[in-house]
Amino acid sequence: MPRRRDDRPGDVRAALGGRVIVRVADLEAIGIDRHLTAYRCRPGGPWRRLLPGVVKLENGPPTRDDHRLAALIYAGERAVLSGLDALYLHGMSRMRSPSGPVHVLIPADRRRVGAGRVLVERTERLPIPAPGRWPLASVARAALDFARRSSDRDEVRATITEVVQRGRCSPADLCAELEVGSSRGSALSRAVLREIADGVRSVAEADARTLVIRSGLPQPMYNPRLLDEHGRLIAIPDVWFDEVALAWEIDSHEYHLSPEDYDRTLDRRSAMMAEGVVVMHSQPSKLRRRRNEVVDELRRNHAQAALRPRPNVVAVPG
Repeated sequence: MPRRRDDRPGDVRAALGGRVIVRVADLEAIGIDRHLTAYRCRPGGPWRRLLPGVVKLENGPPTRDDHRLAALIYAGERAVLSGLDALYLHGMSRMRSPSGPVHVLIPADRRRVGAGRVLVERTERLPIPAPGRWPLASVARAALDFARRSSDRDEVRATITEVVQRGRCSPADLCAELEVGSSRGSALSRAVLREIADGVRSVAEADARTLVIRSGLPQPMYNPRLLDEHGRLIAIPDVWFDEVALAWEIDSHEYHLSPEDYDRTLDRRSAMMAEGVVVMHSQPSKLRRRRNEVVDELRRNHAQAALRPRPNVVAVPG
């Protein structure tokens, strides 16, 4: 029987190939019994238990990567990360940072129960991850796996619009994934995809879309390209009422963009006004806190724009 490595923790890591997060069964294989492991994982001890049967051979606070690796070890071979953790590792950064249980997918024939810090989902459609440090579900699968478990419309909007805006998957990819995946919890994702199909690209624009519907005004365009009479680009407004050449801009300053980004917003507004476009602007917070006021202002701007001759501006869908 291998000798017990109970006095030199470095020897334990060396015997396990330098790994820091390991299975208790791996420790037993090199001669460390479960009683000793439990003792070393005691409060204030040199090791830390992360999940049932999974130990970190250090006692510092576990990082998110530690939790991800522990979840994969706990879930077993062929486990794949999904949800917010997969999206974060795919490079998505505008959504909220992953927290709470790590979402992992496992084969449908494997029995594994979640353990508080890991959400284990059995699936007949286990993704085949691309080569890399982490086994990740596709961007479309990860986004919709997160959306199916969220009731926060803004979070779902922010997540889905980011993956589309960054070109990591298209609305068609997301719709295809919705059709082949579970229908459970898909209503919110479908609603957000309908918004994106209309051209909506942000949470604030989605709020604006809701108010447009309430206003009873004709359906506008979202993020079209405005061209002058010579075919030159003027600007890309957030919302565009083509029949009266009214642009509705949602100020981005509240989203803490850089001063350069905000300056570009002002330049865009000036360029449109120079072409005779009526421009209305609103802060994102106002769309929620003073909805009736915004709807009334939108109707009045639309009526005012209809009184003057329409400028020679062409809108091309974005």
